[in-house]
Amino acid sequence: MSALWYFENVNLYHILCPHKVNRYQKEHQFKAYKKGDFIYFKEAYSRHIYLISEGKVKLATYTEDGKEMIKAILTKGEIFGEMALLGEQKRKDFAQSISANTILCPMSVEQMYELMRENQQFGLAIHKLIGLRIRKLERRLELLFFKDVKTRLIEFIKELMEEQPDFQKTEKVIIPMVYTHKDIADLIGSRRATVTSLLNELKEVGYIDYSRKKITILNKDVFKELAGVSG
Repeated sequence: MSALWYFENVNLYHILCPHKVNRYQKEHQFKAYKKGDFIYFKEAYSRHIYLISEGKVKLATYTEDGKEMIKAILTKGEIFGEMALLGEQKRKDFAQSISANTILCPMSVEQMYELMRENQQFGLAIHKLIGLRIRKLERRLELLFFKDVKTRLIEFIKELMEEQPDFQKTEKVIIPMVYTHKDIADLIGSRRATVTSLLNELKEVGYIDYSRKKITILNKDVFKELAGVSG
């Protein structure tokens, strides 16, 4: 589920930010946002793609009954607004800063098209990102509708685990935590207290260890079996 808003260990900011491209240096400006500031609203015209330099951004929309549905929480190095590249005229969701100091690197659609033409690897990565987000959103909706909170949390941790660079090499897998318990609760459709309680339960029975900075999967094969049983 979390791979919906992860870019599979590809930090686009480091390879793409326009201040690294000579011809864009003069016109390029970072933009800073405080916590709660909106970057764009639903129905706003889709003219830019954004790379996160610092902070966290929430992508969300509202259901027909007025409830907020969070689609993604993105952090440093990630990209959003990319549907503009597929011809999206107006935003279908809104983007909001959820950290005290969020700094973004905006790029126009025209700049992105130019860079995609010049860098085939990057162009393929962007298309992969879009496909991944669509598939993972479908998976997330399936979990929200048909699985309980514990299963959703286990699936969330499992996908974070599988995204780690050392996943295939070690029995223990360390997941650096960029999400707060509230972030996780928002993403899996639960409450912060419930997430904390379930993490403690998983810790007590020996599946994980965790702190504010990381989650450690004590045995990845055992945890994958747990995910299979719960799913």
